[in-house]
Amino acid sequence: MDDLFVSPTVHLMVGAVVLFIGLVALIVAVRATWRRQPIGRGGQLVFILFQLSVMLQTLIGIKLLDQGLGPLQLYVHYLGGLAPLGFYLVYYWLQPANNTTHSRRLAAVAVASFLFVLMTFSIGSMYVVA
Repeated sequence: MDDLFVSPTVHLMVGAVVLFIGLVALIVAVRATWRRQPIGRGGQLVFILFQLSVMLQTLIGIKLLDQGLGPLQLYVHYLGGLAPLGFYLVYYWLQPANNTTHSRRLAAVAVASFLFVLMTFSIGSMYVVA
């Protein structure tokens, strides 16, 4: 693994994917809340994909830090990159009993996660040298 080199451009491209999936998750959650319906299997799959994409992005970011890249934006990436996973973790720990509250909490988590991902992507992309 130490011999593997990862380009910052890969991190930027995966970040764009994370941002897109986060937006889709946001739309799914807000739509379910608006309609007062539970999240279906497709919606659950979107949230799983979002979390997996954030995890992949985190691993790529750790490798870039290992390569000596990105120390200026270290805390922004820690906070912005890992906070969405923390939001979803708390959400899964505190499952409500009824579907309306369930959808509302999920919408709040999706909004907060998307805002953190957007902030991190925006700040991080300012430092990418292609």
